Amino acid sequence: MGRGTRQGAGQRPAAAAGLRRRGGVGCLHRRFAGAPQVVNVVFDFGGVLFNWHPPTLLARHLPQRVVDEASAKRWVRDFFQGYEGDWGDFDRGTVEPGPLAERIAARTGLTVEEARAVIDAVPAELTPIAATVDLLHELHRAGTPLYFLSNMPEPYAQHLEATHGFLSLFRGGVFSARARLCKPEAAIYEHFSRSHDLDPARTLFIDDVAHNVAAARAAGWQAIHFADAAQCARELRGYGLL
Repeated sequence: MGRGTRQGAGQRPAAAAGLRRRGGVGCLHRRFAGAPQVVNVVFDFGGVLFNWHPPTLLARHLPQRVVDEASAKRWVRDFFQGYEGDWGDFDRGTVEPGPLAERIAARTGLTVEEARAVIDAVPAELTPIAATVDLLHELHRAGTPLYFLSNMPEPYAQHLEATHGFLSLFRGGVFSARARLCKPEAAIYEHFSRSHDLDPARTLFIDDVAHNVAAARAAGWQAIHFADAAQCARELRGYGLL
């Protein structure tokens, strides 16, 4: 989700910059001993750089349906289908918001208007996580090449590109809707590396979803399973990036 020049499914970066490390090799945490030096850092968006909490979203926009924790869990499951099914098609860029609302309504018992209200409300829910944005700026100041890899429907990608100036810090990235591929499919990691001409072994991926992290590692990337900005900063220091 770059700001400024519109980014496609994949954009080749500028000439790779060398990593500016603080403290040299000796500052690396021992768990990374023997691993190739990380040069590039790739961020997920929802849950890492932007807040994403579906129970709150549904409680706010379906107040007659979501009345307690149990109903919130059920509606999250039924509405988003674990980001597969209808919503997975939306992430992949193969269904538009109107037909998506009709499909969700047909299988959940919501009205089309209720389903569309939730779909249309998502962009406003994707607010920046300030502490992670601070990490992004710190990495950028250190000269680290920054990229993104996000499962993101096209309307939401356009909203974020138009709204958040800090996305200009990214040299490039991949949206699932533009690539017609989704995490954790192996093909999206291969597409990313190829389209940006990056060495997977020297690329560090930050994602809050365990199976996306596992898929990145299986594709030869290094990875951090994101819990919060403080934990992420500690791990970045372990790589010598902060």
